[in-house]
Amino acid sequence: MNSPLIIIVFIVVVGLILAFDLGLLSKVKQTKMAYKKALMWTSIWVGLAMLFSFFVWKMEGFEKFVQFQSAYWIEEALSVDNLFVFLLIFSYFKIDGFRQQRVLLWGIIGAIVFRGIFIFSGVGLINLTYLPEFSVGNWHFTLGHTGKESIDFANRTFHKINLVMSFFGLFLLYAGIKSGFSKADEENTDYEYGLGVRLIAKFIPIKTNFDGDNFFQRIMHNGKLKLYGTKLFLVLIIVESSDLLFAVDSIPAIFSIAPNDPFILYSSNIFAILGLRSLFFLLSNSMELFSKLKYGLAIILSFIGLKMLVAPIYHIETIVSLLIVVSVLMGSILLSILTKKNAASNG
Repeated sequence: MNSPLIIIVFIVVVGLILAFDLGLLSKVKQTKMAYKKALMWTSIWVGLAMLFSFFVWKMEGFEKFVQFQSAYWIEEALSVDNLFVFLLIFSYFKIDGFRQQRVLLWGIIGAIVFRGIFIFSGVGLINLTYLPEFSVGNWHFTLGHTGKESIDFANRTFHKINLVMSFFGLFLLYAGIKSGFSKADEENTDYEYGLGVRLIAKFIPIKTNFDGDNFFQRIMHNGKLKLYGTKLFLVLIIVESSDLLFAVDSIPAIFSIAPNDPFILYSSNIFAILGLRSLFFLLSNSMELFSKLKYGLAIILSFIGLKMLVAPIYHIETIVSLLIVVSVLMGSILLSILTKKNAASNG
């Protein structure tokens, strides 16, 4: 059970951040966040997440701190891949700097809602899908909590098996292998015909023109004012739909860290999401730092998938997962930098 104080602090901090962002965006209509400013704000958001994680350590212990850190860096790493798609979407629709900021901010607010639904319902589903005790020859599978009970190899006693976690493990292993071999030109660019757009358009007709930086406009139709979505609203739907698709990877991935603690998963996820707007502009100004990231993400997804699959037989400690995720992430960025330097020296 999480401390009420830590939940209250989380709600207050996130609420203040969103209020600040909404207030600032409504007053300052800049064209595009410059590289130095994006770097500064990215550092601030990461710093806030680290401060909150130390508060988690103080209130709930080192294990919860490590779980928060692991889930945070997994989400942060996978989010970078998501931001590449956002760059393609904005380029496709010719969205400028301020409109990009507006879409990203409201997309983040939508993500906060949907991630909460996914995480809390997912934890509930996981708790309902553990297999009962059973034996296979001399191997006995127990109902103890994964990672909590000791494993007695002499008696062939192992952790419980969860159907959902096993499915997630297979899916992430497949996704990791596939993403490592995928090509950039395999991306779908028929954005305006996606499922999310078609569903929303059934309720709100969407025009193909901009109306300043507004998401909606009222147009006289048959003597009545009718609400229409603007082209910017269309882009918002596409960005939100893309984020939901990426959540199919990231949410199962963090379940491997703390499957029975939705607050740790949700809070770490939200702190990672809050910094995406500044990270997006940092990324758009420094693409060369992430040219090899897809291979790092492929390794991370494959590792997490394997961790889920072997959990009934062998529990990989959370601190080990954290070290592997951070090392692979930093390694892929370093490899990107070295590749750029080699290309420059050979050019």
